[in-house]
Amino acid sequence: MSDASATAEAHQGHITGFGSRGYRFYVLIALMLIYTLNFIDRTLITVVAQPIINEFGLTDGQFGFLSGPPFALFYAIMGIPIAMWADRSNRVMVIVCCIIIWSVMTALCGVAAGFIWLLIFRVGVAVGEAGCTPPANSILTDYFPVKSRANAIGIYSMGVTLGGVLAQVFGGMIAGIQGEDFGAWLGTIGLGSLFSGIDWSQVGGWRIAFIVVGAPGVVIALVLWLTIKEPPRGYTEPPSARTTEKAGIFEAFREFGAKKTFWWGSIGAALVAFVGYGLQTFQAPFLQRVYDIGVRDAAVYYGAPLAAIAAGGTFAGGFLSEKLTDRFPAVVAWLPAVGLLIAVPAYISAFFAPTIEITFGLWLLAAFCHYSYLGAQYSIGTSIVSPRSRATTIAVLLLLVSLIGNGIGPLFVGLMSDMFMNHEIASAGLTEAFKTFDPKLCAGMDPTDATGGALCDAYGNGLRKSMAATACFFLLAAACFFMAGRHFIKDRWSPVV
Repeated sequence: MSDASATAEAHQGHITGFGSRGYRFYVLIALMLIYTLNFIDRTLITVVAQPIINEFGLTDGQFGFLSGPPFALFYAIMGIPIAMWADRSNRVMVIVCCIIIWSVMTALCGVAAGFIWLLIFRVGVAVGEAGCTPPANSILTDYFPVKSRANAIGIYSMGVTLGGVLAQVFGGMIAGIQGEDFGAWLGTIGLGSLFSGIDWSQVGGWRIAFIVVGAPGVVIALVLWLTIKEPPRGYTEPPSARTTEKAGIFEAFREFGAKKTFWWGSIGAALVAFVGYGLQTFQAPFLQRVYDIGVRDAAVYYGAPLAAIAAGGTFAGGFLSEKLTDRFPAVVAWLPAVGLLIAVPAYISAFFAPTIEITFGLWLLAAFCHYSYLGAQYSIGTSIVSPRSRATTIAVLLLLVSLIGNGIGPLFVGLMSDMFMNHEIASAGLTEAFKTFDPKLCAGMDPTDATGGALCDAYGNGLRKSMAATACFFLLAAACFFMAGRHFIKDRWSPVV
């Protein structure tokens, strides 16, 4: 290609996007799959929640702490410096390094000797995953022109829910494997001698799941590095708005800090994450305690379909936003509120439904409406700042989402579950009996054991009430997204031409 034709192509970047249409599609799908891997590794701990609770003798509050605050704190702390690095260097390289870190740490979770070691490795996962979304969103805005970004980011955001699907399917199936069976399988493929010192009868399926799911990430990172090009920063902006200068450390903060849309949208997204992470963390234990469904079946037959319908909701939110933008320019900001208002009664009704069939149907509806917001949080963040500040802006958004959502949500649900359970046990006069209560005995409980049955009912009812109360926070989130919609047009970034 001649210099003249290359220059002409660059000047048309805000119309055509970077690269060929097929290559842009490949990059979008590749980044979506990376985001999917991100959430497989992040979500796996919730799929195997009850076996971990049983093996380490944890309360719901303790497991909520394990799933929430430490992960969220380090995810938030590392997110901003990594994003600033991405705003000033090769974004593909940043993502590749982070994939390797979180994949290795996920695999190490499978060899954790106790609660503390599992906590440390989860922090390692958080550090790696902090470097995925900010640079990926920045890259996508340079591949796709403005008119196509909402749908592209919506497709990318499906990685959250697709990751949930695959974590449920693979995690649930692998976690259901007995240690002896896995050791025997390694022997049949000629690898048994490498692990001859392991007593497989003492290895839980949840440990195998972490190792098998985490290890392939290193290979995937290498493929990404070899096949995705770093696009010119600001390529899809009008020629007069492009710049090769890198954003200063505080420039992005000054840029988005004055935008009310950013703050309303970020608080709304954080509140949705508060509910979402809280419900997701205890989804499998809910199914196992209330309906006596095994780990594998809870993941494969219920968890995976719920995550799949959530992915559909994510896509639908981005698709509708793109189709309605011409008529309603601020639709990307306020449309999520509509879905959240529908999700509240659907979730509450699901948790108190009399049968698993009704529960599951209502839960599917709630998840579809709930996750229609996901692409919007990124579209809002990237729409109100210039190209040179987008990775940092998304990192700050994710800091709020992580601290409030992942940091507090699981812990809140766990503590509330313990509180409701203890209140029900005390009301029934079973406080002394609860001191010797073993949750593992609830599976296949003897129907003639009235005391045991009452304790197991309280164990499930506490979680049921906690999850229903948490879903009500969607009402506040919906109000925030409506407010973001009021300011979106005024705050939307536009180049000076």
